[in-house]
Amino acid sequence: MKKLIAFMVLAPPLFGAVVFGWILVRGPRMTVQHHIREFQMVLPGPAQGSVSVKPVTTSVTVKQGVMEGPRATTALLAQGRVYYDYYCLFCHGSAGAGDGPVGNSYVPRPADLRRPSVEAYPDGELLRRMLTGTGHEPVLERVVPQRHRWPLLLYLRALGAPH
Repeated sequence: MKKLIAFMVLAPPLFGAVVFGWILVRGPRMTVQHHIREFQMVLPGPAQGSVSVKPVTTSVTVKQGVMEGPRATTALLAQGRVYYDYYCLFCHGSAGAGDGPVGNSYVPRPADLRRPSVEAYPDGELLRRMLTGTGHEPVLERVVPQRHRWPLLLYLRALGAPH
Protein backbone atom coordinates (compact mmCIF):
# COMPACT_ATOMS: atom_id res chain seq x y z
CA MET A 1 0.00 0.00 0.00
CA LYS A 2 2.83 2.36 0.87
CA LYS A 3 4.46 1.67 -2.48
CA LEU A 4 1.23 2.53 -4.31
CA ILE A 5 0.87 5.83 -2.42
CA ALA A 6 4.53 6.67 -3.08
CA PHE A 7 4.05 5.87 -6.78
CA MET A 8 0.90 8.01 -6.99
CA VAL A 9 2.67 10.93 -5.29
CA LEU A 10 5.91 10.73 -7.28
CA ALA A 11 4.66 9.66 -10.72
CA PRO A 12 2.93 12.89 -11.86
CA PRO A 13 5.87 15.23 -11.06
CA LEU A 14 8.33 12.74 -12.52
CA PHE A 15 6.24 12.42 -15.69
CA GLY A 16 5.99 16.23 -15.90
CA ALA A 17 9.76 16.59 -15.54
CA VAL A 18 10.36 14.06 -18.32
CA VAL A 19 7.91 15.83 -20.66
CA PHE A 20 9.44 19.22 -19.84
CA GLY A 21 12.95 17.87 -20.49
CA TRP A 22 11.89 16.35 -23.80
CA ILE A 23 10.29 19.63 -24.94
CA LEU A 24 13.34 21.57 -23.81
CA VAL A 25 15.70 19.36 -25.83
CA ARG A 26 13.54 18.44 -28.82
CA GLY A 27 10.96 21.19 -28.82
CA PRO A 28 10.57 24.12 -31.21
CA ARG A 29 13.09 26.31 -29.40
CA MET A 30 14.41 28.93 -31.82
CA THR A 31 13.62 26.90 -34.93
CA VAL A 32 12.00 29.91 -36.59
CA GLN A 33 13.70 33.25 -36.10
CA HIS A 34 11.93 36.10 -37.78
CA HIS A 35 14.01 38.92 -39.16
CA ILE A 36 12.93 42.19 -37.61
CA ARG A 37 12.00 43.65 -41.00
CA GLU A 38 9.19 41.10 -41.29
CA PHE A 39 7.37 42.97 -38.57
CA GLN A 40 7.79 46.41 -40.08
CA MET A 41 5.16 47.70 -42.41
CA VAL A 42 4.79 50.63 -44.69
CA LEU A 43 2.19 52.96 -43.30
CA PRO A 44 0.06 55.10 -45.58
CA GLY A 45 1.00 58.74 -45.89
CA PRO A 46 -0.93 61.53 -44.18
CA ALA A 47 -4.28 62.53 -45.60
CA GLN A 48 -4.14 65.21 -48.24
CA GLY A 49 -4.50 68.65 -46.71
CA SER A 50 -3.58 67.51 -43.20
CA VAL A 51 -1.16 69.57 -41.15
CA SER A 52 1.41 68.17 -38.75
CA VAL A 53 1.09 69.48 -35.22
CA LYS A 54 4.74 68.81 -34.45
CA PRO A 55 7.32 70.50 -36.67
CA VAL A 56 9.77 68.20 -38.39
CA THR A 57 13.21 68.59 -36.88
CA THR A 58 16.38 67.39 -38.48
CA SER A 59 20.05 67.58 -37.70
CA VAL A 60 21.00 68.25 -41.30
CA THR A 61 20.77 71.19 -43.63
CA VAL A 62 19.49 70.33 -47.09
CA LYS A 63 20.45 72.60 -49.97
CA GLN A 64 19.53 71.39 -53.44
CA GLY A 65 19.77 67.75 -52.39
CA VAL A 66 23.14 68.12 -50.63
CA MET A 67 23.34 67.58 -46.89
CA GLU A 68 25.69 69.84 -45.00
CA GLY A 69 26.71 69.13 -41.46
CA PRO A 70 29.33 70.55 -39.14
CA ARG A 71 33.02 70.34 -39.97
CA ALA A 72 35.13 67.77 -38.14
CA THR A 73 36.74 69.10 -34.99
CA THR A 74 38.67 67.30 -32.29
CA ALA A 75 35.71 67.60 -29.92
CA LEU A 76 33.20 66.24 -32.47
CA LEU A 77 35.50 63.34 -33.35
CA ALA A 78 35.88 62.51 -29.65
CA GLN A 79 32.09 62.53 -29.27
CA GLY A 80 31.80 60.41 -32.41
CA ARG A 81 34.21 57.85 -30.95
CA VAL A 82 32.04 57.55 -27.83
CA TYR A 83 28.90 57.09 -29.95
CA TYR A 84 30.68 54.61 -32.24
CA ASP A 85 31.75 52.57 -29.22
CA TYR A 86 28.15 52.57 -28.02
CA TYR A 87 26.27 51.87 -31.26
CA CYS A 88 28.71 50.24 -33.70
CA LEU A 89 31.72 48.68 -31.98
CA PHE A 90 30.21 45.28 -31.21
CA CYS A 91 29.55 44.49 -34.86
CA HIS A 92 32.09 46.60 -36.77
CA GLY A 93 35.02 46.31 -34.33
CA SER A 94 37.22 49.01 -32.84
CA ALA A 95 38.85 49.92 -36.16
CA GLY A 96 35.69 49.60 -38.27
CA ALA A 97 36.93 46.47 -40.06
CA GLY A 98 33.72 44.47 -39.46
CA ASP A 99 35.45 42.18 -36.97
CA GLY A 100 33.60 42.99 -33.76
CA PRO A 101 32.75 40.25 -31.25
CA VAL A 102 29.10 40.10 -32.35
CA GLY A 103 29.80 40.77 -36.03
CA ASN A 104 32.05 37.72 -36.31
CA SER A 105 29.00 35.48 -35.87
CA TYR A 106 27.12 37.05 -38.80
CA VAL A 107 27.07 35.68 -42.33
CA PRO A 108 27.84 37.81 -44.23
CA ARG A 109 30.11 39.72 -41.89
CA PRO A 110 29.47 43.42 -41.24
CA ALA A 111 30.95 45.88 -43.72
CA ASP A 112 34.48 47.18 -43.40
CA LEU A 113 33.75 50.86 -42.83
CA ARG A 114 37.21 51.83 -44.10
CA ARG A 115 36.60 50.55 -47.64
CA PRO A 116 36.84 53.08 -50.48
CA SER A 117 33.26 52.25 -51.52
CA VAL A 118 32.00 53.33 -48.09
CA GLU A 119 34.15 56.47 -48.18
CA ALA A 120 32.73 57.33 -51.60
CA TYR A 121 29.17 57.69 -50.30
CA PRO A 122 28.01 61.28 -49.92
CA ASP A 123 27.28 62.24 -46.30
CA GLY A 124 23.52 62.00 -46.80
CA GLU A 125 23.68 58.51 -48.31
CA LEU A 126 26.06 57.22 -45.65
CA LEU A 127 23.86 58.68 -42.92
CA ARG A 128 20.77 57.10 -44.51
CA ARG A 129 22.45 53.70 -44.71
CA MET A 130 23.62 53.97 -41.10
CA LEU A 131 20.14 54.80 -39.85
CA THR A 132 18.00 52.51 -42.00
CA GLY A 133 20.29 49.48 -41.86
CA THR A 134 21.42 47.10 -44.56
CA GLY A 135 21.87 43.34 -44.24
CA HIS A 136 22.00 42.41 -40.55
CA GLU A 137 22.52 46.01 -39.49
CA PRO A 138 19.83 47.12 -37.08
CA VAL A 139 17.57 50.00 -37.92
CA LEU A 140 19.06 52.81 -35.85
CA GLU A 141 16.80 55.64 -36.95
CA ARG A 142 14.76 55.49 -33.75
CA VAL A 143 17.74 54.58 -31.57
CA VAL A 144 20.42 57.14 -32.43
CA PRO A 145 19.36 60.63 -31.28
CA GLN A 146 19.67 63.52 -33.72
CA ARG A 147 22.52 65.10 -31.77
CA HIS A 148 24.62 61.90 -32.03
CA ARG A 149 24.32 61.43 -35.79
CA TRP A 150 26.77 63.98 -37.19
CA PRO A 151 29.58 63.25 -34.71
CA LEU A 152 29.12 59.55 -35.49
CA LEU A 153 29.25 60.21 -39.23
CA LEU A 154 32.35 62.39 -38.87
CA TYR A 155 34.04 59.66 -36.83
CA LEU A 156 33.20 57.06 -39.49
CA ARG A 157 34.79 59.33 -42.09
CA ALA A 158 37.89 59.59 -39.89
CA LEU A 159 38.15 55.77 -39.67
CA GLY A 160 38.85 55.54 -43.39
CA ALA A 161 41.14 58.55 -43.57
CA PRO A 162 44.89 57.82 -43.79
CA HIS A 163 46.63 58.71 -40.52
